[in-house]
Amino acid sequence: MKSNLKHWEEVPLKRILTYLDERIDLDDAQEYVTITVKRRHGGLEEREKLLGHQIKTKKQFRLVPGAFIISRVQCWHQAYAIVPDNLPTNMIASSNYDQFAISLDVDRRFFWWLSHSPRFTETVRDSAVGVVIEKMVFDRDAWLEKMVPLPPLPEQRRIVARIEQLVAKIKEARGLRQTAAEEIRMLSRSGVEQVFRRLHDTVGVKVLGDLCHSITDGDHNTPDFLDDGVRFIFVGNVSSGRLHFENSKRVSKDYFNTLSSQRVPSKGDILYSAVGATLGIPAIVNTNEPFCFQRHVAILKLNPQRADSQFVWHMLRSRTVFTTAWKSTTGSAQPTVPLRAIRQLPIPAPPLCEQHRIAADLDTLQTQVDALQNLCSQTTAELDALLPSVLDNAFKGNL
Repeated sequence: MKSNLKHWEEVPLKRILTYLDERIDLDDAQEYVTITVKRRHGGLEEREKLLGHQIKTKKQFRLVPGAFIISRVQCWHQAYAIVPDNLPTNMIASSNYDQFAISLDVDRRFFWWLSHSPRFTETVRDSAVGVVIEKMVFDRDAWLEKMVPLPPLPEQRRIVARIEQLVAKIKEARGLRQTAAEEIRMLSRSGVEQVFRRLHDTVGVKVLGDLCHSITDGDHNTPDFLDDGVRFIFVGNVSSGRLHFENSKRVSKDYFNTLSSQRVPSKGDILYSAVGATLGIPAIVNTNEPFCFQRHVAILKLNPQRADSQFVWHMLRSRTVFTTAWKSTTGSAQPTVPLRAIRQLPIPAPPLCEQHRIAADLDTLQTQVDALQNLCSQTTAELDALLPSVLDNAFKGNL
């Protein structure tokens, strides 16, 4: 049976929460574990281990198991948690955090789910003081005056059970969506890899350098960035496999004019991410707008008599080519494919007419994959919106 909010008591937070002020005296020779509380209900976790004399801010507090803890400087971003019961005794919190004991009249899990609700978020944000969101500070006294709904304890427990039942279903659905998304990504990759292997066995491969007029990277000199001028992009601007200018910078036209023709992109060129997590991702230049790029991006200027840009873009995405590139990386902290290795990447080279046909077939496959990914993203967004809706209904007495 659904509850009726009219039968729920509205109480100030100060009635069900008690501020905890258990300051500790640091021992210079003792090791302590400092904490952070992550945004968006991400939980409490260890930050670093320090000896007492290494902790500059001497005002530190004992963590109280079962307490509700809120980050005073990240409160706007829902940085709060329930302190776990199984904490190390030397784990401490700085004055950037407030802790509150939860009344015995309140089920701890009920309060935790209440803290996820839109209404609770509003109470916290209404109690944040400041002009800039990232610098707002929590006003504890103002917050404790805020009113929240409080059903009887048995009703709290019924609501918690119902919420957690629905949350389990949402998590299961999210898992299925993630699996589907991965399978969709693999569909595109497997299609490209099958074509690559067939061509490898029938027409063989050439090295990428033989299909290009030139392969080089961006200017190694770091330019001065300006408010206006020619766009300057980074590996992130090609990491989706599509060129975009989001978060790009600007450089002077004079700087751009000093670049060699090999480093000036033209429509149909291919940009290739040569570093880090985005390593091996290609993107075709699809604009006539002038721009330049950082040195971790390589530019492939294809010979149009030997290679079709769209065909080569697909082949660079094959598992075989990626594995070859990865094996040639240098550096451990930030693996990088050197230019000499990029020039040696294996690419099938059937006649141009065949390249055009294959590229068109793979484009069709990619369009279908993109459509499936968009549908998957839409359903994922719908699932993300479900939990706030469930909680809003729960704390309005409609669950």
